[in-house]
Amino acid sequence: MHRDAIEPSEKVILVDDLIATGGTAEGAVKLLRQMQAEIVAACFVIDLPELGGRAKLEALGVPVRTLIAFEGH
Repeated sequence: MHRDAIEPSEKVILVDDLIATGGTAEGAVKLLRQMQAEIVAACFVIDLPELGGRAKLEALGVPVRTLIAFEGH
């Protein structure tokens, strides 16, 4: 991400297709926070709740929204 892509205090919504373990989204949140962005929410089409990604982001104080959750086995 370019340094000038986000202005300090700019409101950002993180959007991705899938939240699984949350590693990629967590990395994006940390990068956006280094750039001093205000993360309004993280939105995903699919959640795989048993893998814990949603909980990981919520623990970072990021509200999570999903359209559908697929439970495991």
